[in-house]
Amino acid sequence: MIWLRSAAFNAWFFTISFALALATLPLRALPRFDALAYARFWARLMLGGLRVICGIRYQVTGIEHLPRSGPALLACMHQSAFDTLVWMLLLDRPAYVLKQELMRIPLFGAMFRLTGMIAVDRRNGAAGLRQLLRGGARAVAAGQQMVIFPEGTRVAPGVRVKLQPGVAALAATTGLKVIPVLTDSGRFWGRRAFRKRPGVIRIAIQPPLDPALTRSALLASLQEAFTHPVDNSVGGQVSGFSSHASSISQ
Repeated sequence: MIWLRSAAFNAWFFTISFALALATLPLRALPRFDALAYARFWARLMLGGLRVICGIRYQVTGIEHLPRSGPALLACMHQSAFDTLVWMLLLDRPAYVLKQELMRIPLFGAMFRLTGMIAVDRRNGAAGLRQLLRGGARAVAAGQQMVIFPEGTRVAPGVRVKLQPGVAALAATTGLKVIPVLTDSGRFWGRRAFRKRPGVIRIAIQPPLDPALTRSALLASLQEAFTHPVDNSVGGQVSGFSSHASSISQ
């Protein structure tokens, strides 16, 4: 049964994603085309399909640690493709830090640019860092909430890797507090896993870290936060930050 539901969701994901991406070709010519609202519509369809087809829901705790409005810097654990969808609905103006190669994907790359995502060439050392900081400055000026995955890739639950220093550089240059976010999404939708297992994904937003910390101290504090498992005994809800968040509690 899990195999059939997973196959149905994969068909839903790729069919709808391609259809919506193709539809952007004429839509982008419209003077009032809202790329972020369009991307949010796509994410809503994907997470709705995940809930209905695969029985995967999610709960969020710690919403009070997010600012009511304006720029923010979230440092999120990354276990699943789910993590790249959910913040489209939990934040008012999300700006993901993503690898530059994604910008070259036909149809999708143009949408990433239009929605204000921050592309970084991670193989290019100092030049890649400068890309990140320029993108961070633009996001702050635009009042966006940045989502960065310091692990650099999807990591299986319970596995710990060395964190990338980009998040510390962003904190130092923007003055934004770093908000750690824990998740157990990989228990239900694993990295490159075909099967999606039913259950409730927990997202736990933690108290923010001081951006005045040294790079090593901030990364150590973030690593320490990531070592704690998500508390599955505490219920949560999506509320209090944006109308998008409260409207899709799952």
